Amino acid sequence: MANFGKWIGGGLGWAFLGPIGGLIGFALGTLVDGQDRFTSQGAVGPGVTTQGDFVTSLVVLIAAVMKSDGKVLKSELDYVKEFFVRSFGREQAQQLTLILKNILEQNIPVEEVSRQIKQRMDYSTRLQLIHVLFGVSKADGLVSSEEMKMVEKIAYYMGIRTEDFNSIKSLFHDDIESAYSALEITPAATDEEVKKAYRKMAVKYHPDKVAYLGDDLKNQANEKFQQLNAAYEKIKKARGLN
Repeated sequence: MANFGKWIGGGLGWAFLGPIGGLIGFALGTLVDGQDRFTSQGAVGPGVTTQGDFVTSLVVLIAAVMKSDGKVLKSELDYVKEFFVRSFGREQAQQLTLILKNILEQNIPVEEVSRQIKQRMDYSTRLQLIHVLFGVSKADGLVSSEEMKMVEKIAYYMGIRTEDFNSIKSLFHDDIESAYSALEITPAATDEEVKKAYRKMAVKYHPDKVAYLGDDLKNQANEKFQQLNAAYEKIKKARGLN
């Protein structure tokens, strides 16, 4: 079996503990030589979010969203596999997919997991998690009410502000009203207010906010930033702004 230690076994801080650690520990205990191989790696420090903490949290939350409507669709799994490949490379994507499939078979304590993330992970990185979850929920072209409720539940217990949640949600729609919502303004905003809102959101969503997690995850965050730019360009075009 391939080595799972790049992020998971060898790169966990706070996610080594609590409900997330329990889920991942069980998964790795099933997939590799046994539970001891996971626990023997040790935590790298409970106070700092590592790549392992982010990726582990992400896999658990993706599983929760995929399970929420009572069925796991092939389109969703294919989307997640492609996302893993784009974000982490083919070898790590294969490993993460195996872990995901195992977690999909477990009971996920969503509230406890989300609260653990809120307590330990900075706000910008939590926003990135929500962005990815929206992408997963829309993978089959239709967001079920159960999936949306699950993403909302996760966001609530992770402490995501309503305006930020709605902004990220709007990034996944192409209409002009959603473009305004992505910038957290209304069509009644003046041209100067539009420009000011974009500058504010560009700071909030800038990929450098998660650069400390490494190039893989910074590149992933760039997708959200590009969607924000697209929303701004749509508004500029509609208003005839330069």
